[in-house]
Amino acid sequence: MIKILNTLFVTMFGLGRIKLIPGTIGSLVTIIILYICFHILNISQNLILFGLIIVFIYSFKAIASHIKNKKNKDPKEVIIDEFIGQSIPVYLYEISHGVDKSSYEAVLFYSICFILFRIFDILKPFPVSFFDRNYKNSFGVIMDDVCAGFYVVLSLICFMVLIN
Repeated sequence: MIKILNTLFVTMFGLGRIKLIPGTIGSLVTIIILYICFHILNISQNLILFGLIIVFIYSFKAIASHIKNKKNKDPKEVIIDEFIGQSIPVYLYEISHGVDKSSYEAVLFYSICFILFRIFDILKPFPVSFFDRNYKNSFGVIMDDVCAGFYVVLSLICFMVLIN
């Protein structure tokens, strides 16, 4: 039963089993979920952060369990790491911009985060590539996406500094 729950968790309830671009689909679903949480349900930032931390911590165990007897230690169906990495820039945007933002602004920013995250996740600049190549375990699976998420944040900060 635990193995089934772990598989559901790491595949984001089966989305990772979609044959075509599962990581991109996982990232897209993540921004939709976060948009709904922040802008439609108006869930507290602290509650969302608590949920993201729980997902982050549990992901290590769930991914380790899922890949335990597999030859491929970063299978395509595991997309909870995309959820974690994509959540970083979106959450930091939400807490840094307060509650006064239009839906258009949020959709635009979420779209930019989505595109940049996918670029960094696919191209894997250092240190994304370092974690992807050197850690063939749940730590490597998660940390390459965490680094890609922070690259998005860094890119946006640099862009804002340049335009000001």
